[in-house]
Amino acid sequence: MPRQKTASLPTIRLGRLRVSRLVLGSNPFFGFAHKGKRLARQMKDYFTDERICAVLDEAAGLGVTAVAAPCYPRWIDLWNAYRDRGGKLRTWIAQPDGEPRAMRREIAAAAKGGAGAVFIQGGRADEQFEKRRFATLRGWVECIKGLGLPAGLASHRHDTHREYERRGWPTDFYFQCFYRPTGERYRRTDRDRNAAAIAGLAKCVIAYKVLAAGRNEPRAAYEYAFGHLRPTDGLCVGIYPPMGPGMLAENVALTVKHSTRGSRTA
Repeated sequence: MPRQKTASLPTIRLGRLRVSRLVLGSNPFFGFAHKGKRLARQMKDYFTDERICAVLDEAAGLGVTAVAAPCYPRWIDLWNAYRDRGGKLRTWIAQPDGEPRAMRREIAAAAKGGAGAVFIQGGRADEQFEKRRFATLRGWVECIKGLGLPAGLASHRHDTHREYERRGWPTDFYFQCFYRPTGERYRRTDRDRNAAAIAGLAKCVIAYKVLAAGRNEPRAAYEYAFGHLRPTDGLCVGIYPPMGPGMLAENVALTVKHSTRGSRTA
């Protein structure tokens, strides 16, 4: 049975879409451990469709209202089956991550599959940014907007979102990674620079990899994250229950705790 929430999670806006300040991440569902091949295999084996749905319902029971996930056919089928049978978590924020030539098809599949908002995955967005393919990136944003959905871009860099805003792009929100992973290395210098960049942005930001793929102690990681987020910003964090059955409840409790204390802008 889902745990009962003990305090309400605050909400933020992604354009016209309102979601809980804590968004459920989905990397563990697909074996994206970012911590070695063995753990990746264990995650993929563990997360059957039934267990994914159980996590979605547990999250909803704790007050989380949205999950961020890619546009894979397995996910879209699972999401629609879950919602059709009365699943409690109702909002999917889609993260297309395919090859550039397939990106518009993935965006369309997300819209057709029931996504409430869409953002381009960080690796794909950074790839185009680094090649100075700004027309391609803006075209993807406009494709999302043309389908009537809030549009976002993700990044592992500290400078991309600032450039998008300088160019006046019609983004509604951003996903900002706290790290620029090189292999399995997560550098605090990257975290500090990426986190500090959030304060200078006009749009809502959802921070991700704040736990450095499980390398950071949660209480300290949440305190640091909320020290750099504004009240209009949020977090995206995934869970892997075998590493701690109370993980999701702890994430919610830490979000509530630090949200009530407010945030500074660094």
